[in-house]
Amino acid sequence: MSNEYHHVLVAVDLTKDSHKVLERALPIAERNNAKLSIIHTLEPLGFAYGGDIPMDLTSIQDQLDDHAKQRLAEIADPHNVARENQHVVVGMPDTEIHRFADDNDVDLIVVGSHGRHGFALLLGSTSTGVLHGAKCDVLAVRVGQDGETDE
Repeated sequence: MSNEYHHVLVAVDLTKDSHKVLERALPIAERNNAKLSIIHTLEPLGFAYGGDIPMDLTSIQDQLDDHAKQRLAEIADPHNVARENQHVVVGMPDTEIHRFADDNDVDLIVVGSHGRHGFALLLGSTSTGVLHGAKCDVLAVRVGQDGETDE
């Protein structure tokens, strides 16, 4: 079994920890001369509001999408990740990460993990969902510290 990776996918949440996750993945991709893609998943507004709002949320979703693309570029551009390898998708994070990985022959997914314990661990997280459904290797990068909050 080969330890070489050909396509590394970095899944980020656009918080300050995203830089740490990407910086962990970059040397792995470089050592393996692998393609590196970075992805952020937006949950559809319909999920957030349960579909109870009788209005068209398309323009708001488009604004959120544009903002996420801009924020992703702020994270990826300084590390020379090509724009065509920067992806913002809409859907449930673990599902969309798995779909992208399957469709693009990803053989390593790198994701941040807050290392939660107790009830938070039982309730699950994106990194746990990615780990349990992935058909390839997953590297969970420990981010944040106990008691630290996201931006």
